[in-house]
Amino acid sequence: MPKITVRTFDSKTVEALHRSGLPRVLARIYAARGIENSDQLETVLARLIPFDQIKNINHMAGLLADAIEARKRLLIVADYDSDGATACAVGLRVLRKMGAVVDYLVPNRFEYGYGLTPEIVQLAHTAWQPDILITVDNGIASIEGVQVAKALDMDVLITDHHLPGDELPDATAIINPNQPGCPFPSKNIAGVGVIFYLMLALRATLRQRGAFQDRREPNLASYLDLVALGTVADVVKLDGNNRILVQQGLKRIQKGHACAGINALLKVARRNPQQTSTYDLGYILGPRLNAAGRLDDMSLGIECLTTDDAAYAEEIARKLDALNVQRREIESDMQDSALSKLENTLSAENNRIGSAFSICLFDHDWHQGVIGILASRIKDKYHRPVIIFAPGNDGEMKGSGRSIKGFHLRDALDLVSKRYPRLIQKFGGHAAAAGLTIPADSFEKFCDAFEETAQVLLTEADLTRMIETDGILEESEINMELASHLAGQVWGQGFPQPSFSACFYVENQRIVGDKHLKLKLKKMDQDFTEIKANDNPSYDAMLFFHHDLLPDIINAVYRLQINEFNGRTTLQLLIEHWSQADTQPGSDAIAS
Repeated sequence: MPKITVRTFDSKTVEALHRSGLPRVLARIYAARGIENSDQLETVLARLIPFDQIKNINHMAGLLADAIEARKRLLIVADYDSDGATACAVGLRVLRKMGAVVDYLVPNRFEYGYGLTPEIVQLAHTAWQPDILITVDNGIASIEGVQVAKALDMDVLITDHHLPGDELPDATAIINPNQPGCPFPSKNIAGVGVIFYLMLALRATLRQRGAFQDRREPNLASYLDLVALGTVADVVKLDGNNRILVQQGLKRIQKGHACAGINALLKVARRNPQQTSTYDLGYILGPRLNAAGRLDDMSLGIECLTTDDAAYAEEIARKLDALNVQRREIESDMQDSALSKLENTLSAENNRIGSAFSICLFDHDWHQGVIGILASRIKDKYHRPVIIFAPGNDGEMKGSGRSIKGFHLRDALDLVSKRYPRLIQKFGGHAAAAGLTIPADSFEKFCDAFEETAQVLLTEADLTRMIETDGILEESEINMELASHLAGQVWGQGFPQPSFSACFYVENQRIVGDKHLKLKLKKMDQDFTEIKANDNPSYDAMLFFHHDLLPDIINAVYRLQINEFNGRTTLQLLIEHWSQADTQPGSDAIAS
């Protein structure tokens, strides 16, 4: 059963924010997210961290400027997810604007796997004959691939954001805020953010060399729609710098200045560009773009993001939409299979999942491109680190993992690899997500090793899911003004959208659309009596994907939402979690 907690904040910070002009409720919300002064809430481009704080960036920009002048052939090698696709699109669009001879290659995950592998280097050399390879959203672990590239007389410029291993590739130059010795403070920047920063440095270098005397200097802000999409879809922490990139990108989309591909993806998803939010980027556009890399070839997604032909972009977007429907069907079948396996495990091994600290699953029929999503679903349900495996190349299994707070997945895999050499063939990733390859006959041994590591790094308390809220809203605070302010902000990973807790009397409820619950709620006080019984307002509320009627009195976690329907704009509460109210006030038992 999840446990409800209230986010902590420093009362002095709240007072300081309030004195600066913020309403007290907003001061409390922002203080709980690490905001110490109102300047940190500004999202103007002038507040971006300067590009020259990234180690090696000016050197790499100089190399690219030399290559453009010498008409050398550049080839971008991209990752096959949304971050890699948007990073590739930014690199292609800007480099071409700057006069570069550039093309791209994105590995098919089923043939070549992830990153700048020796096989991809050979393919690049044979098919494109490039002088320089530029990695985006990958490369920091490509030791062997870089060696092969150098042997074939190709320079390699690595742009990445993933955590490096003990050894760095012997590349011509590397920019990665997470590499040793890099002072850039935003360690959470996505791969698309890294290449965007490189383009800022390249423009500055070309400007110094007088390259824009005969041609127009590119406006790099016009590519922030792509940066915003890749940043949100990659679920990186939205620190101050990332919030600026995302907010500025969203503004471009909302004003109708997005690229043809993003507009087409919004159109096929029937979303209004003027109302685009981080939710749309992460849960509507991101999955459609990712579907290409999961089931087919991410070249389809990159073509969508790089074309200026609206009709062609819409044609591709419809293909991506169809792939996403197919992905959901595959995911549903896999999830049923996985839950069945876990139920059998629970029965056969005396509630093993209840006592285990981790979950590892494999099935010969599972789709390699969808195992990451399945890992996320199982992680959410059981609140354990989860790794899902599918068949890989001959003699291999491909795994994708998702983790919980307090368990750094990439570091955990590193620990397993050091304790059990040759058990993991290769791995990489972040704290919350990682990928790996193991020998096909080592699944059981890996499961035991991973569980052993989880038991060392986690405690029983870590396995209880915590639902953090921003506490109780006063009656006067539940209003359209607050809902409108919250709707206009950038929320996401590491800067969560505010939610609140309360006890409600269910005044009315009915099922709509055969699967959702529409409610009328009245707020209760701690004695379970209605506040201001005669004039206590009723609130419209929705509980999505729930068609069983609720008890009369519930504890709920909810968000404020602006509902637009038939030309009317009203306040609505979006119920995220609920439980039947205990007879004792203050119960924190909540059911999803």
